Amino acid sequence: MNQQNKMAGRIDYGIILTLMLLCLISLISIYSAQITNAQYDTNFVMKQIVWYVVTTFAIIVMMQLDYDRLTKWAYYYYALGIFLLIFVLVFGKEVKGAKSWIIIPFLGSLQPSEVVKVIIIIVLAKVIMDHNNKFKVHTIKYDFWLIVKIGLFAAVPLALIMLQPDLGTTLVFIAIIAGMILVSGISWKIIVPLYGGIIAIGTAAIWMVINHQSWLIKIGFKPYQFDRITTWINPETDPQGGGYQVLRAMTAIGSGQISGNGAGYDAIAIPENHNDFIFTIIGGDYGFIGASILLALYFLLIYQIIRVALDINVPYYSYICTGVVMMIMFHVLENVGMNIGLLPITGIPLPFISYGGSALLGNMMAIGLILSIRFNYQKSMFEMDSKAIQS
Repeated sequence: MNQQNKMAGRIDYGIILTLMLLCLISLISIYSAQITNAQYDTNFVMKQIVWYVVTTFAIIVMMQLDYDRLTKWAYYYYALGIFLLIFVLVFGKEVKGAKSWIIIPFLGSLQPSEVVKVIIIIVLAKVIMDHNNKFKVHTIKYDFWLIVKIGLFAAVPLALIMLQPDLGTTLVFIAIIAGMILVSGISWKIIVPLYGGIIAIGTAAIWMVINHQSWLIKIGFKPYQFDRITTWINPETDPQGGGYQVLRAMTAIGSGQISGNGAGYDAIAIPENHNDFIFTIIGGDYGFIGASILLALYFLLIYQIIRVALDINVPYYSYICTGVVMMIMFHVLENVGMNIGLLPITGIPLPFISYGGSALLGNMMAIGLILSIRFNYQKSMFEMDSKAIQS
């Protein structure tokens, strides 16, 4: 009985409860999207329930990965991730111009890059930890060398994802890498000019797209590649084309006002409203109040993950928690931002809410990592203390 109580005390029930609430919101929202949109005749609610059951087992599997299994096997996970990305390029199914999917019997299609997001978090945490253990004193030289290491490990999966091509997942990877660099101990003398330079290049690229497309065409860019930026800045320029979805999304969310129109409101039909644009359902049906409750749940989940990092206070685990926080936070900011017209459309789903098994699998694996940290902490500390004594 005492052993069972000890194990129960190592389970983070707060995170599990938050996940259950997000699951409930997901099923309600997908149901509303399904009855208001005749675009598909598939029962997405039942399929999402199946995916929730399947990915719950993924959480259980991830919870078996204690400190030893995470650190010792990190590079094997990395090799598996690279294999999956190459496999999908060779044998994958092309959807909407991107070769990002493989077919899984009985489950449907799966996007391997969603799994690789979690793998890259595990690997980069290992790279940062090993580097900091080797070089106890931070210098510009050693910090620069750490950035080179991170870049080398991130370059291969990023290149393979860009070959698919998948802009949304590429941006998520960049957000994860940027967040983990921030907590790696690298000097601000390197971080400030590095990030400042990236922001300056991005700003200049947007300015060029808006004002000097002809110059970009001369160096090899295609006119259609500018559509995401131009329709983001001014969707009214193409209301029946590139700007159609975002204009409809903003109208649907705005119609909800404070308390919403009620479940099943179907005055404004939006393509893919069960997937990338499910936030329009929440905003339209439940208004500002419903959208705020959802965002509050995300903030609560992020706080709980940060709380795990602070409670455990182990550098390797802190790096993992940072990667997971950046992954979830970027997904939320980008998805909500593109739904309300603040950010360009990139095809990034809303975590735990949007319909889709691949994104849900990746997110649940990430949460499984966090639950594993809490669950295996005492065992991990015993193993690390034993190694320290032996050395």
